[in-house]
Amino acid sequence: MPGENLTRIEPQERRAIVDTRAYDVQLDLTRGDEVFTSRTTVTFAATEGASTFIDLIARTVHSVTLNGRSLDPASVFADSRIALEGLASENELIVEADCEYTNTGEGLHRFVDPVDGEVYLYSQFEVPDSRRMYTVFEQPDLKAAFTFSVTAPARWKVVSNSPTPEPVALDGDTARWDFPATPRISSYITALVAGPYEATYSELTSADGRVIPLGVFARKSLWQYLDADYVFEKTRQGFAYFEEKFGFPYPFAKYDQLFVPEFNAGAMENAGAVTFTETYVFRSKVTDAVKERRVVTILHELAHMWFGDLVTMKWWNDLWLNESFAEWASTIATAEATEWEAAWTTFNAMEKTWAYRQDQLPSTHPVVAEINDLEDVQVNFDGITYAKGGSVLKQLAAWVGIEQFFAGVAAYFQKHQWSNTEVGDLLTELETTSGRDLGDWAKKWLETAGVNTLTPLIEEGADGSISRFAIVQTAPADYPTIRPHRLGIGFYSLNDAGALERVHQVELDVDGDRTEVAELRGIRRPDLVLLNDDDLAYAKIRLDERSLATAIAHLKDISDPLARSLVWGAAWDQTRDAEASATDYLDLVLQNIGSETESTTVRTTLAQLQLAANSYVAPATRDAARERVADGLWELARAAEAGSDSQLQFVTAFASAASTPAHAETVRALRDGDATLEGLEIDTDLSWQLLISLASAGVATEADIEAARAADNTAKGGEFAATAFAALPSREAKQKAWSSLIDSADAPNTIVRATAAGFTHPATVDALADFVEPYFAMLLPIWESRSYQIAQYLIVGLYPAGLANTGLRDATRAWLSQHADAAPALRRLVGENLAGVERALAVQERDAQ
Repeated sequence: MPGENLTRIEPQERRAIVDTRAYDVQLDLTRGDEVFTSRTTVTFAATEGASTFIDLIARTVHSVTLNGRSLDPASVFADSRIALEGLASENELIVEADCEYTNTGEGLHRFVDPVDGEVYLYSQFEVPDSRRMYTVFEQPDLKAAFTFSVTAPARWKVVSNSPTPEPVALDGDTARWDFPATPRISSYITALVAGPYEATYSELTSADGRVIPLGVFARKSLWQYLDADYVFEKTRQGFAYFEEKFGFPYPFAKYDQLFVPEFNAGAMENAGAVTFTETYVFRSKVTDAVKERRVVTILHELAHMWFGDLVTMKWWNDLWLNESFAEWASTIATAEATEWEAAWTTFNAMEKTWAYRQDQLPSTHPVVAEINDLEDVQVNFDGITYAKGGSVLKQLAAWVGIEQFFAGVAAYFQKHQWSNTEVGDLLTELETTSGRDLGDWAKKWLETAGVNTLTPLIEEGADGSISRFAIVQTAPADYPTIRPHRLGIGFYSLNDAGALERVHQVELDVDGDRTEVAELRGIRRPDLVLLNDDDLAYAKIRLDERSLATAIAHLKDISDPLARSLVWGAAWDQTRDAEASATDYLDLVLQNIGSETESTTVRTTLAQLQLAANSYVAPATRDAARERVADGLWELARAAEAGSDSQLQFVTAFASAASTPAHAETVRALRDGDATLEGLEIDTDLSWQLLISLASAGVATEADIEAARAADNTAKGGEFAATAFAALPSREAKQKAWSSLIDSADAPNTIVRATAAGFTHPATVDALADFVEPYFAMLLPIWESRSYQIAQYLIVGLYPAGLANTGLRDATRAWLSQHADAAPALRRLVGENLAGVERALAVQERDAQ
């Protein structure tokens, strides 16, 4: 039976039969805390006499009426589909159903605020979940106009894609909001947000002279922490930038941005009604990395209004057209239109690190992925679709020229507005504006997987000048494509002040196994040669022996933050690839990270430091390495500038890395105020992070956690408490956490995620050995019984990766061998878990040498 999945061939066949006109969706949100009424009227053209189906996930279907003919729901509704037979050339379908609220962040999510008991709703439909709220042809290339009518408590605010109308008062304390029709859009970007949200409003004037209303929304209990004026400021900067560069005015009638609870992703590009995670509402001090990420996310979603909403992919294999473009566009806009001018450094440190990691997994895939069904889509919201695709577009823009690139994009929007496209449609416009044939480029960059490695080959004359310089390009055996790259080569030398500064740079096209660079002959060899200077290319880089020695000794002396990020990345890649010692990487980080000024570079590097200490150092020296790392982080925190971003990052990293009773005592003293660091405020969130550290050490008790939760009776407090309880090291605490997730499906999405994080806390890794067998036993039942999002959280989040030993590797291999017929998406998740352990074992072996 098809169940809730949908294969690629089914929407293709349906698209050949059906052409949607409009949806009229009437919702009643006043029927209690489990279900709401959904009445959908769909008008559509069809091949006369044909049969097809329409999608709906509902608790109860009360009636189905096709062209005035009543159909028996028991006969036509099964497996989340309503069968439609004997279609006319023009059709009207009316379906009345009871649909369920969710607590998984999929469909129409319902949340009760523990602070005040208020109820908040929001929708999340990408990929296939608009069918959880109304009856729909659930595929992106059947666009239609949507009209929503919503009955809800009169005191609520109700927001959808179209401008919010004045509500019509009904009996009692209810009202009805009748929204005007949307333009022709895909169902996955429709939206409904409802509840007693607080809001503030503004407006701007679009490039075509229209006044665009703006709104910013959040829960009442969080409103005091939301800096709405700043959100409006970044929005205006993004509007001005994109309207100019895209050559097309903002396509919708208004733009609301809503910060909603228990959100799974960073944000969602619903047309004119973007939803954001509440992580971006700062109730405690956050790092500049988080602040910058919020700006990039705001601009990412705004870019989607054109790329994704105005013009949409035909099928999910071109999901990258949406996400890669938004990644690239939001980064260039952040760098050029906001105060975050180092956004490309952040992109290198965060996005490209993600992409390189994803591209070396056995599940890697081309940017244009093979998507056979909806489950394939879900697992492809990954570092290839987002970060590699964005990197490839940056490379393409450098190759064809940025002005020609934007001109091609503008032509693409003009030609394909309100329609669906494939990758060739964009490339055609870029070929026209640039005069370049992109066929070979697209084949090598979009249709093949894997990441190349670039290594300098340098020969030096007796006088210290370069006699030969070449770039050697290699590819992994499984993905042997050698690709063209546009890249820079930077020469860096120490000056009299001790700074490592760029003294020479060339930019060139690299292709083939070896590219000779004749123009560098005769130039004095510098202290450091940096391939991919300015980070135009998507490739791993290697440092020659002299450059590596310079980097280790003088990384902190490189003045350019992007160059530093590239060197940090090269050192990490060589460590992950077992070409350098993990112990040496720990030394490199501890000696240099205290001078790093870029917040995201610090954040990424500290995460890699802890992974190296916990999983990559040889087992025989791991305890000592973990102790040394925690000691080093505490010394960095003490030495950091008072109140600085780095101070906060070093303290939180120390709390996470604490591994001895002495460390736990330092954490306790810091949390209780018996020890202080100048400029460091132990605010609510930091206090929780310190408590989680104490819980993982077995110092804090359940009573301590309960007391903290009582003092912070908020949604965020509940998440922190879930992590702390699960981080307790006892067998009983671990079993309790496990049972709360596996034996019960009651926990909402954020609690599932938080509990899993505590369960696998690195300080309690020894307790996970007892859960290896239960982990593999739960895989199939969880995959079959939970929604995709929850199943993914459990399958990835509960995997005892911290064990990083041959027993876990062998057990994972055995499960995959014994379940060759399991769902491909499930096998992919388990296979990625295995790849992490196999890599850790290889790096451990290298470290032991």
